Amino acid sequence: MNLNLADIKPVEIMPGFHGKLIHTDQISMAFWEVKKGAEVTSHSHMNEQIMHVMEGEFQFTLEGDTKVCHPGDIVIIPPNKLHSGKALTNCKLMDIFCPTREEYR
Repeated sequence: MNLNLADIKPVEIMPGFHGKLIHTDQISMAFWEVKKGAEVTSHSHMNEQIMHVMEGEFQFTLEGDTKVCHPGDIVIIPPNKLHSGKALTNCKLMDIFCPTREEYR
């Protein structure tokens, strides 16, 4: 399968989080454009997740530990760990989920 990111229509998964989503049988990948001030509330899921900050500043909390992430920062989120985040500026983020994030299909 060959795709081009420009051809994928973004979906607003939660307020201020517009994602271009790609799914395989085992992995989901999301390219997010996040509006300044948009928040993802504290949650957990069974998926292992890797988040990469591509642009902007994103405040991220994992199991009560809060940090401000900058371009180039990568966060590894183990399964079933509470995490949340807030865009301090407009951001571009990339997430990888394993297994596939079925609720994003």
